[in-house]
Amino acid sequence: MANWQYEKGLHETGNGIYAYLQPDGGWGWSNAGLIVDDGSSLLVDTLFDAVLTREMLDVMADASGVTAEAIDTVVNTHANGDHTHGNGLCTKAEVIASEASAREMESFTPAMMQSFMDSAETLGEAGDYLKDVFGPFDFASVAEKLPTKTFSDELRLNVGAKSIHLLEVGPAHTRGDVLVHVPEDRTIFTGDILFIEGTPLMWAGPVANWIRACDRIIGLDPEVIVPGHGPITDVAGVAQVKAYLQYIEGEARARFDAGLSVREAALDIALGDFDRWIDAERIAINVDTLYREFSGIKGSTDTLEMFGLMAEVRRLRRQR
Repeated sequence: MANWQYEKGLHETGNGIYAYLQPDGGWGWSNAGLIVDDGSSLLVDTLFDAVLTREMLDVMADASGVTAEAIDTVVNTHANGDHTHGNGLCTKAEVIASEASAREMESFTPAMMQSFMDSAETLGEAGDYLKDVFGPFDFASVAEKLPTKTFSDELRLNVGAKSIHLLEVGPAHTRGDVLVHVPEDRTIFTGDILFIEGTPLMWAGPVANWIRACDRIIGLDPEVIVPGHGPITDVAGVAQVKAYLQYIEGEARARFDAGLSVREAALDIALGDFDRWIDAERIAINVDTLYREFSGIKGSTDTLEMFGLMAEVRRLRRQR
């Protein structure tokens, strides 16, 4: 694989395909992509607020000649706001997402995120953590546009002469994760199925689906893989994410069987080589999701409670 530089901005990977990267890839600092061919265009994801998305679209227009108003299609790889909150700036585009993602977008709005930030001062350690990781973003300045077209399982599109395959692999990171595959260019945009050099975050699970999604990416034999967060990678990077998921599944299962609580397990699991990845405190979310899977409990734990636990895990890890 070419040695792609992990720098903010637009990177042309070849043949009318671009990746837009936002180091350091932590909370909210997501990637996006643009596919252009024969006068047609497809944008893979937008960013966490309108300011960031507008900046990205201006850079893309300068490089490709495709303005925001001229983009034909936006594909959202999943429902999280750091991949959707600028959709509305592409005023004429059809917005495509999996059916499961579309439902999730309707239930978690930018207003809810803004309410968390507005109440941060009263939330103690959890509030400090929220301000730290989400403070750079403006949730009062977003450009929402919900999907205008949905699908399940697989959808094939054309961008000019390019065939684009949308492959639903969720629930995993979220309820309706989608890969965007460009077979002839051996390129895949993975959304948050891949966090490279950052800790994966399992909001939904089951973990087996996520592991299968990694295997599916590897099986497609891509040369260029644009993750949802982190630098452009190759199949070796996918294998590392798979290894993390397998490792935490085994470690969490052992502690679940031993009767440890989510908090106790999150603090007890040694991350080894994965400890160097940013946002390691996400182990708290991952253990909570795995525990619910092991016990057959539906639904999710209170979001603010989990941010409080991540804040505690981060603080105690830094004291070691």
